[in-house]
Amino acid sequence: MKILVTGGSGYKGSVLIPKLLKLKHKVISLDTQWFGNHLPKHKNLKNIKFNINDIENFQFKNIDTIIHLASIANDNMSELDKNLSWETSSLATYKLLEKAVQAKVKRFIYASSSSVYGIKKEKKVTENLSLVPITTYNKTKLIFEKILMSMSNRNFKTYSLRPGTICGHSPRIRFDLSVNLLTLSALKNKVIKVFGGSQFRPHIHIKDMIRVYEHFLTKNIPSGIFNTSNECFTIDKLAKYIQKKTKSKLVYYKSNDIRS
Repeated sequence: MKILVTGGSGYKGSVLIPKLLKLKHKVISLDTQWFGNHLPKHKNLKNIKFNINDIENFQFKNIDTIIHLASIANDNMSELDKNLSWETSSLATYKLLEKAVQAKVKRFIYASSSSVYGIKKEKKVTENLSLVPITTYNKTKLIFEKILMSMSNRNFKTYSLRPGTICGHSPRIRFDLSVNLLTLSALKNKVIKVFGGSQFRPHIHIKDMIRVYEHFLTKNIPSGIFNTSNECFTIDKLAKYIQKKTKSKLVYYKSNDIRS
């Protein structure tokens, strides 16, 4: 299979692409490489330094599947330049989708986010609950989900995957994610700073997330939207678990982060 991965040099892409190559797929990676390039050299990998906002200049040829990871990465970064966030995570993504349809791509797998739900009081957050996004990042994800689902048909399968907070090692590690950040603080400083603590977060390990992508590549699944998380608990519970493993000190601070 020939697979185009946008954001291929990012946190997930740096783990996903080596796995795809191991499975004998041919891969094209598009990434600005703002945060470096940790992908291996491989005869079946075409690694292109490329901004997704210029997607109209990219020539599609015999691509079977697109795994779209490229995005302005999180809530805080998306608020720094809202126009850039909308241009990258919605407009450029829509242009990518149009080109995929024109090129007769068979599958489009989109990296959405569980944050599209906003703040929920329900204990079990299912795909059928209402969506109330509260940040620019959440809103761009929601808008493109709706566009993507409207384009699906029997010859063009579309999947929006809503992962929880991903954790675990990657060659392009991120420390703005709860498990990774608290673990770094514990190992480096022997102090875990907890802001708030009562907020719930769903989590999924990066290796499990890669298996999710494999699943949607190989199974004949109807188009749809899917939550992809393994477990959900509070930041406080997470911090105490890491404290126990690392023998670190816990320090609590007030927080205005109401996302849960």
